[in-house]
Amino acid sequence: MKPIFIAGPCVIESAELLDEVAKKLCEINQTLGTDIIFKASFDKANRTSIHSFRGVGMDKGLQMLADVRSKWGLKLLTDIHESWQAAPVGEVADVLQIPAFLCRQTDLVVAAAKTGRAVNIKKAQFLSGADMRYPYEKAMEAGAKEVWLTERGNSFGYNNLVVDFRNIPDMLNITPRVVMDCTHSVQRPGAAGGKTGGNREFVPQMALAAKAFGATGYFFEVHPTPDEALSDGPNMLYLNDLETVIKTLL
Repeated sequence: MKPIFIAGPCVIESAELLDEVAKKLCEINQTLGTDIIFKASFDKANRTSIHSFRGVGMDKGLQMLADVRSKWGLKLLTDIHESWQAAPVGEVADVLQIPAFLCRQTDLVVAAAKTGRAVNIKKAQFLSGADMRYPYEKAMEAGAKEVWLTERGNSFGYNNLVVDFRNIPDMLNITPRVVMDCTHSVQRPGAAGGKTGGNREFVPQMALAAKAFGATGYFFEVHPTPDEALSDGPNMLYLNDLETVIKTLL
């Protein structure tokens, strides 16, 4: 199975940022023959602090994502947090993503499935890979045509995540499309004084380890200047480093 790649900034900050990232993804697609799916969130509803930047909102965000598709021809992925968001987001995005903390929310999963779009369900930090059979079954029984599962590490508290790569083959027993979230898996949740820290230097190794365990997709949050990003900067990959990392996986 040909691997898929998902990349983009954590959150929509500006049209200029989306353009800069989209342009680079198109260049990589032309150079490497890939078909990278563009990812950005219009709302980050699960931020550590009430004071954290959440995004531009759904209406404005969907228009900005639609502009990316129109200008650059990229496929789109974005996440939803409430079931009522599924239908309008499904009008714009090719893939609807269920955030990890919400993967057991039945109404949310069912609403995403009913759009007819591909659904990417991120594995909760408190679940095993084998447990993801149940969110997968919810989506499929609600009529989803394609369901992906994404590994992003497990949390035991203490501001850290641990990745058990055995989750990847466990989830491959459920669905053939298992994605490794290479950047969220190096997060240090709540470790930066009311916001999430991270160790982006380990992102390339996370990707290669996932490949060794059979991953069929790779998710990278990228930013031209991640240390200045408004969300998840410490674990985001530098935009200019993305092509090299993808080359190693091809």
